[in-house]
Amino acid sequence: MKLSTKSLYGVRAVFDIAYNSMGQPVQIKDIAKRQKISHRYLEQIFQSLKKAGIIRSKRGPQGGYYLSRKPDEITVGDILRATEGPPELVFCVSERIKRRCDLLEHCVTRPIWKEAGMRMLEYLDSISIEELCKKAEEMGIRREIPAHLMYFI
Repeated sequence: MKLSTKSLYGVRAVFDIAYNSMGQPVQIKDIAKRQKISHRYLEQIFQSLKKAGIIRSKRGPQGGYYLSRKPDEITVGDILRATEGPPELVFCVSERIKRRCDLLEHCVTRPIWKEAGMRMLEYLDSISIEELCKKAEEMGIRREIPAHLMYFI
């Protein structure tokens, strides 16, 4: 199974906001630069994240994006559901089956795929953005202080 770049970049972007925001809105251009993600693609991803209530935005010169909840209340699973939808390893486990399978009602493997998707999501729901921030600190990843918060004397 492969996740799309939309999910991978979504997790990285939400982590970036939590790690570098210092409680202030973060501009999308700064996130895009640090995470090496296209500015335009990030805007598309942020629409999904806003719709899911994971991030919010503030307009104006001191505006940008910020988390709508604390980092310990947002999980990797939340972000994946916002960007990908429910985890469906194979088409036949979907509640909105588009293709029909002749063995759908009598398939011995269907419950395996359904359970695997549920366990994967269970695991991803156990990892919070706060945990990713702690991991980044352990790894020695530098925080970038937003330019508007720097003071020079």
